[in-house]
Amino acid sequence: LGLPEADIPRERIQDPMHARSGEVDPGRDGCRVPLPWDGAPERSWLPVPPDWAGYAAERQAHDPDSMLSLYRTALRLRRSLGDAGPLRRLRADEPHVLAFARTSERDGTTWLCLANFGPHDVVLPAGTELLLASGPLSPRGQLPQDTAVWLRV
Repeated sequence: LGLPEADIPRERIQDPMHARSGEVDPGRDGCRVPLPWDGAPERSWLPVPPDWAGYAAERQAHDPDSMLSLYRTALRLRRSLGDAGPLRRLRADEPHVLAFARTSERDGTTWLCLANFGPHDVVLPAGTELLLASGPLSPRGQLPQDTAVWLRV
């Protein structure tokens, strides 16, 4: 659902890691807050941030630009790829780009995934077809910072 880490008040933290660390490490409670399926629950064992209602699965299910829609599209796409062979890490031309590929053993089709962790837009490889993007491409059709794409070669 694309939930951010919740800021749990120290007096509400329940993770044993917090106690074992002498209350220095807040532990995992910020990422263990119950999921907002249909809005923020009224009561929960950990406090749910009030702004999480906008992240509710019920709301995201109807938003084509939501994180839930992105994941559902990615899962459908992955299933459609069939036997895509082993994952191969690739050396990218840009130092802040993570790149990997899979090639179908059935028909030889290759799929690429690129994730740009750098500060500058990255040119997509020539001869590829955009299948999925985690966010909009730049106005010049490049891969912006903190965005990933799936491409077919």
